[in-house]
Amino acid sequence: MLQQQKIDLIQRIETALDDIRPHLAADGGNIEVVDVTEDKIVKIKWLGNCEGCFMSTMTMRAGVEETLKRQIPELIGVEAINGVQII
Repeated sequence: MLQQQKIDLIQRIETALDDIRPHLAADGGNIEVVDVTEDKIVKIKWLGNCEGCFMSTMTMRAGVEETLKRQIPELIGVEAINGVQII
């Protein structure tokens, strides 16, 4: 992926995340895009109350990943680099 393509993709991701951010902010949280890998995996970082929230896994699947894949179908997935890990 060329650098400009990556910048454009991150801008599209940020725009899509703006649909989710008000819901996160209502609980004192937020989300930050850290990177997009060559194989189109979005790396995010939970901020504020989202970082330690036990619901972050569900929010990731039902909110973040669903929204991003719906608006940007070429994305493969989303991974958090921090937060609660449920195995």
